[in-house]
Amino acid sequence: MKVIVADSINQKGIDNLKEVAEVVVDTDITPEELLNTISEYEAIIVRSRTKVTREVIEKANKLKIIARAGVGVDNVDVEAATEKGIMVVNAPESTSITVAEHTMGMMLTAARKIAIADKSVKEDKWEKSRFMGVELRNKTLGVVGMGRIGSQVVSRCKAFEMDVIVYDPYLPKEVAKQMGVELADLETVLKVSDFITIHVPLTPETKHLISKKELEIMKDDAFIVNCARGGIIDEDALYDALSNDKIGGAALDVYEEEPPKGSKLLSLDNLVATPHIAASTREAQRDAAIIVANEVIEVLKGGAPKNVLNMPVVDSKTYEEIKPYVNLCKKLGSFASQSINGQIKEIEVVYCGELSETPHHDILTRTVLQGVLNHVLIDPVNMINAPTIAQERGISITEGKTCDSKGYDSSVRVKAITDNDEFSVEGTDLYDPAIIKINDYWVDVKPEGHMFISKYNDIPGAIGTIGTKLGEKNINIGTMQVGRDIAGGNAIMILTVDQKIPDDVMEEVRNLENVFDAVGLEL
Repeated sequence: MKVIVADSINQKGIDNLKEVAEVVVDTDITPEELLNTISEYEAIIVRSRTKVTREVIEKANKLKIIARAGVGVDNVDVEAATEKGIMVVNAPESTSITVAEHTMGMMLTAARKIAIADKSVKEDKWEKSRFMGVELRNKTLGVVGMGRIGSQVVSRCKAFEMDVIVYDPYLPKEVAKQMGVELADLETVLKVSDFITIHVPLTPETKHLISKKELEIMKDDAFIVNCARGGIIDEDALYDALSNDKIGGAALDVYEEEPPKGSKLLSLDNLVATPHIAASTREAQRDAAIIVANEVIEVLKGGAPKNVLNMPVVDSKTYEEIKPYVNLCKKLGSFASQSINGQIKEIEVVYCGELSETPHHDILTRTVLQGVLNHVLIDPVNMINAPTIAQERGISITEGKTCDSKGYDSSVRVKAITDNDEFSVEGTDLYDPAIIKINDYWVDVKPEGHMFISKYNDIPGAIGTIGTKLGEKNINIGTMQVGRDIAGGNAIMILTVDQKIPDDVMEEVRNLENVFDAVGLEL
């Protein structure tokens, strides 16, 4: 067995690999050299320099696993690897402690004005009265996103005797109770917290999650920390809040544009800034190397790794048969997750028609769960870990099948259930994914881009009222589908629009007469 390490990783990982395989370390390998030699290897380990492209994968006749010693896999063509039955793994847990510790450092630096005090002393000044700080003890920490990193931050802040309040729509109350934290909505967290730390992914839903409205809710002396993703905080709104002393301070490790050249924020003394280094420690790099080395060893021994980012290996013929429905299932899961109100308690997946006879329902159900969870969690959700994460979040999964596919060769129905709401969406593959039914309404919708769903009374003028409101807000409609149960009864409208509909516009639509509900989706 032969493994190539194409980028620099910690020696401990290499030493572990050498116990089971021949290891070639070539951290200067060129793309051309990789193309010419990849057929020799059963495994490849990379960081961010080496690009494992489709062209490389197509020549990798022996390759079983591609391992990324880190979190992101932008440099790996995961789809091409999946098509060829090659597993792609990463090391998401390697940075949890490192990022949590950096978050603590940012909080302390902001609270005690360490960065500007350091600069002052080095300029031969002694400005003790200028740098009056605040303690963390007895303060309230607000956590936005209680995943792996958020949980680590909480455990450290409890050692500082802080109270903790959490906003995480997918964290069950019983799990929050076990963690010793209080669950609340985002507005409450912003209103009562002295320190706020963000640990959510950057998605269309979380883009500018913290903007002018949210910053105005915060206490005048509160601090906000972002070591998650740039773009979650609206930097223009943050500049206004900081420059006008609307909040006490901020600490950023990530930015909307990196590096943040010319950013007005960098001129402010009440901002702490670091160059996206929260995950950069020797220990994190060591752990990443050990984790991916162990994953490679597991695969070479015929076992199953933990951090697989693509589907379980199936033969190429089977993959081609189910590939259209893999994409459909991911979109149906995301559609249902974004459309329902409340915390999801149950997901029901039903396979209809020819698809009911496939032995690979497990892969498709895992993909549904991936779509449900991925847009709300910062930790990567894949087909391997999706059931475990769903279970941890208190989501039960029910699977069924039926021969009735309503005239289509195959279809998939996904039903999401919360304490106070139910939502179902059914789709099929017509060369591209298509949604054919939402709740009890027959539709024909292509699930992609910016979308809008509204439930309303089926009376004359209702459709026009909604369209007029969107037009007043310069929201251009691309396509429209409507469905209804009976004439004059309840109806549903599905639109594709040219841009994301702002939250305030969505609220105005919900407040229109005869409108029951309205939500925006990003697919």
